[in-house]
Amino acid sequence: MTSTTTVTGEPAARYKTFRYRTRMEWRGGRAGDLASEGKPAFRVASPPEFKGEAGVWTPEDLLVAAVNACTMTTFAAFWQRLGLPVRSYECDAEGVLEFSEGSYRFTGVTLRPKIVVSEASAMKQVEKALADAHRSCIISNSIRGSVVLEPMFEVVAPGPP
Repeated sequence: MTSTTTVTGEPAARYKTFRYRTRMEWRGGRAGDLASEGKPAFRVASPPEFKGEAGVWTPEDLLVAAVNACTMTTFAAFWQRLGLPVRSYECDAEGVLEFSEGSYRFTGVTLRPKIVVSEASAMKQVEKALADAHRSCIISNSIRGSVVLEPMFEVVAPGPP
């Protein structure tokens, strides 16, 4: 019997496990305070369409916000590491909640970032960094619904942000 071992010279990847904890305390009706250690608590409630409160963050808002924030922070990490001339980033996000497969669920989230760069020559790198961030977003990769990116780019003259 012959055994073969291939050595690539690259160390085996070591992946870490991370844990994130929150605490929810009911405050009556369909609302409560959401907190995480070291961060300020805030009120969360069911949305009005599910007999909740208007003007209060909802779990649905937070899911869409998590996709939006994760994409931005991942993109920022990529553009900063590459030294790309991104001057500003703004993104509107819309989640679609609909009855599907026997229950309500998010079937998709659309992100519409507007990215301003100061050098036209860097546009291809910025577009690639955004696409890579979109594929690498931990939150987007954790939900069943699709996440669609519809970016707009603008080039402005260099100067203070």
